Amino acid sequence: MDLSISPLPTDPTCKDPMVVNCVAYAADGRRLRDITVEEISDVLETPDEWVWVGVREPSEELLDKLQEEFGLHELAVEDAHNAHQRPKIEVYGDSLFIVAHTAQVVASKIAFGETHIFMGKRYIVTIRHGASLSYASARRGCEQSQDMLALGPSYSLYAVLDFIVDNFFPIVREFREELQELEDEVFEETFKRETIRRLYVLKKELVTLRLAIAPLQDITNQLIRQYPGLIRDEVRPYFRDVYDHATRINESTDTMREMLTAALSVNLALVTVAQGEVVKRLAGWAALLAAPTLLASWYGMNFHHMPELDQPWAYPTMIAATLGICGVLYWLLRKARWL
Repeated sequence: MDLSISPLPTDPTCKDPMVVNCVAYAADGRRLRDITVEEISDVLETPDEWVWVGVREPSEELLDKLQEEFGLHELAVEDAHNAHQRPKIEVYGDSLFIVAHTAQVVASKIAFGETHIFMGKRYIVTIRHGASLSYASARRGCEQSQDMLALGPSYSLYAVLDFIVDNFFPIVREFREELQELEDEVFEETFKRETIRRLYVLKKELVTLRLAIAPLQDITNQLIRQYPGLIRDEVRPYFRDVYDHATRINESTDTMREMLTAALSVNLALVTVAQGEVVKRLAGWAALLAAPTLLASWYGMNFHHMPELDQPWAYPTMIAATLGICGVLYWLLRKARWL
């Protein structure tokens, strides 16, 4: 899976490189023309036209210009200035402000970003911060379905949220494959410290992923039921589809987190069992060594009067007795599976 960040095409009519697209659409869903940021207020004065603007990593000057052109609420713009917001949906007069977290695999690691969305009756503005794929494909998909784009900004909002949620599926699938590999490593005979580290890192990333996807369920649920002046009734079933996708991802994430917890516990149990087996074997060999050590220590004492000390057959008898005792102990320990 290759989700690396690549340079994005920008709107040739926009002088600001932070503006990815700035397009005017007709009420029937037709794409009219590319416009500059300065022309937005002029387009909004035309009753049968609306605007879709996409920017990435905007400067304060650009956000202030967008606030002026669209009449955005200052508190929402202040949040858009700061790219560390929790996922949420807020209403400011006749407009919505939505914060959604995005995720992307960069250099084999998951990176998170944010998308701030302003939506009114005749405009939608997407502001991307951090790791996120371009919404150009979502916009092209809308433009290819003119009848649906005729539903206005609320359908564009669905397309963007659907694109954000669907981008989590490859990441979840990759996490599932990595979890399967780690489970196989957990049951290997050799203990690997790296396996524990990878399990911990994966669990940490899944927790962060859940914090990104779980709030989208509440956001889409509100879009399904509320904001009648902004969300067209025809679009609400599509938000139910986004809600369903977000729920599936959230449930998959929860399941994998539980499996990771179980894998960590199983790994710890297997390590404990392996240590116990080592201790048993060491104890068994220690018992085998104890018998000859005891006998040798007896006959190694410097006493003159000891049983059979002067007999010629005493030494081989001592050796035979020692081997016999060790043999019996070995048989008993093997039977008890201590050796």
